Amino acid sequence: MARKGLDVTCPVARTLDIVGARWTLLIIRDLLPGIMRFQDLQERLPRMAPNVLSDRLKILEQHGLVRREFYSDHPPRAAYTLTDPGRELGVIVLALGRWGLRHLGGKLSPGLQHDECLRHLQQASEALIRRPVQRVKSGAKSAKAAKDARKRARKETVAIRL
Repeated sequence: MARKGLDVTCPVARTLDIVGARWTLLIIRDLLPGIMRFQDLQERLPRMAPNVLSDRLKILEQHGLVRREFYSDHPPRAAYTLTDPGRELGVIVLALGRWGLRHLGGKLSPGLQHDECLRHLQQASEALIRRPVQRVKSGAKSAKAAKDARKRARKETVAIRL
């Protein structure tokens, strides 16, 4: 659940109220490549209890970072995708991944889990390159201006180099 009592005047503290709980940024990491079903997220985060995953997804949805769409009514089954504000957090997730590789590389457990994490980060990085995060000001942009913005964003996006 979202933390209470952090400094409400600080944007970092307010953001941590939403995404600072354990597992939350890993959910965002795993949603960066695209739509995932609840079961897919459970498979990618096997140590996370289903009720915790459900709680984190609800919080992200309440804050407009994740969109839920039902693809089955009986039994109810949902797929999740990041909204544009949620995708903006991908830059933070990748920065954390790069920082971890640089400063914790020797302390990370070798093997399948480490390789899988690198694969997840690479997928997230490729997703941001394919569809860069763009901050669009209110008002319509021309098609040429939007295309130019995508080109600039693609050049500015740095992929994780493995």
